[in-house]
Amino acid sequence: MSGRLELPQGPAEEARGSSSIQALIQGRQARGACWTTRSWKILLSVVFMLTFLLIGLRSYAWLNGESSQKPRRFHTAIAEYGSRLSSYQARLRMPKEHVELIRRESQTLENNYREILLLMKQIDVLKALLRETQTGLHSFNDSWKAGGDPAEAQDHPEAVGEEMSNLVNYVLKKLREDQVQMADYALKSAGASIIEAGTSESYRSDTAKLYWHGIGFLSYEMPPDSILQPDVHPGKCWAFPGSQGHALIKLAGRIIPTAVTMEHISEKVSPSGSISSAPKEFSVHGISSECEGEETSLGQFVYNKTGDTVQTFELQHEVSEPILCVKLKILSNWGHPKYTCLYRFRVHGSPEDHS
Repeated sequence: MSGRLELPQGPAEEARGSSSIQALIQGRQARGACWTTRSWKILLSVVFMLTFLLIGLRSYAWLNGESSQKPRRFHTAIAEYGSRLSSYQARLRMPKEHVELIRRESQTLENNYREILLLMKQIDVLKALLRETQTGLHSFNDSWKAGGDPAEAQDHPEAVGEEMSNLVNYVLKKLREDQVQMADYALKSAGASIIEAGTSESYRSDTAKLYWHGIGFLSYEMPPDSILQPDVHPGKCWAFPGSQGHALIKLAGRIIPTAVTMEHISEKVSPSGSISSAPKEFSVHGISSECEGEETSLGQFVYNKTGDTVQTFELQHEVSEPILCVKLKILSNWGHPKYTCLYRFRVHGSPEDHS
């Protein structure tokens, strides 16, 4: 007999067949649910990427469009601060000669500022004097009109006013006029100079520094050649440590010296109210051959701090030939323990051609 013989199935076999069918159905449902979850994830990822791309495109368009104008100020400010930083770094790297030049220029500006302040004070004093004089003239005019001749009363104020004008001009002339009335051959603007190799070191103080963010980086103490200049405002002096020091001066030309002048500020204009750093005893020596020869004593003197601010001393010893250099030696001061301050020193005499 051909064909396959089919045997009847029992209850156990039917149960196993139905469970296999259910497992197959559940597997298909699970795979369908997993596929659905993956589809949603892919869809959300695509939506997120598209949204991100749209936001990026809009940001790019905003940066190329509207924002290209607004950040210009910000970029300009950054460039400005960058240039300032570069200039400051270049200033720190610049040679000592350039730093010295900047220091001298800052000192010149400071001196000009002080001179302007002094002139303003003098102008205020003169204005007050003129106001008082004008008030007195009005009072005198009123009293004159009450008991004098009307015609003379009209002429007299003009004469008094002219006299006051002449007086003011005289005072201004005296302010501009040199008190010594002798040529200064140690004047820097005339060609004199300081020989640093024969001069004491300057006094250095932490208070005499320029600070940047709390860091001191530049000292502005006055150089020795400040004693060869006519500016004698408070603080405009050369200081050296201690009470003894010296300065070697190359004169503007060879001369036969006859006198020297020492100048210092008075206690009235001193910010501290004291001039204990002023020189007291000092000596002067002449050198004839290029500031390196034998020294010849010209005299020893005492600067009186209670006397006039400008004191001239006639030399005690004469020289037989013209000299080119003068050495000033400070032997003591008026009590300051740390330093001595020199404002101005002058040398007077006859030029070599007139000897």
